[in-house]
Amino acid sequence: MDTRQSDLTRDRILHAAFDEIHRNGFQAASIANILGDTGLTKGALYHYFPAKHTLGLAVIDEVIREGLEEMVFRPLREAEQPVTELLNIMQRKAEHADDDTIRLGCPLNNLMQEMSPLDEAFKARLTLILKAWQKAIRNALETGQRQRQIRADVDCEAAALFIVSAWEGCWGVAKNMQSVKTFRLCITQLQDYVLSLGPRSRPRNKQTQ
Repeated sequence: MDTRQSDLTRDRILHAAFDEIHRNGFQAASIANILGDTGLTKGALYHYFPAKHTLGLAVIDEVIREGLEEMVFRPLREAEQPVTELLNIMQRKAEHADDDTIRLGCPLNNLMQEMSPLDEAFKARLTLILKAWQKAIRNALETGQRQRQIRADVDCEAAALFIVSAWEGCWGVAKNMQSVKTFRLCITQLQDYVLSLGPRSRPRNKQTQ
């Protein structure tokens, strides 16, 4: 098997494992289902990932974190006005929410709730993602301060921690209530919080309601 084919096979396993874990949680995730989705043998899977635990950690590092990198971290780094981009990211998440996404919930949040109390390796990997997320938003807010979109007295580190926590809370509450409307209302309030950090009250079209 050449290197490119090997990489594609490994990627298929990772994404099938992500889907299985997202549907059923890590502990209930079935290796048989992952094999069925990929058409691979158990030996082929264990060639890349010698244990289910190893596979779960790779899903965190290479699928969940990379997804946030594409959706949040990189857009914030590259935006000329990252505070505006932060609001736009929230808007897109609210607009794209549907019954299926709310039913399954946020994969990061799901694993934090399930595995952080049980497994130190999972907890450490998930914590690294949360810290990277907080750093990306803190940097965005600090740039916003320099651009005078955010007040000089705002503690950007604390505000970033709150935004990440509230964002994940929106997912958790909406999943429990199985309500897209709840998710959108919650995200709208989070957008309003970000706007409240500015030098003055700024009106906004509440398209998510």
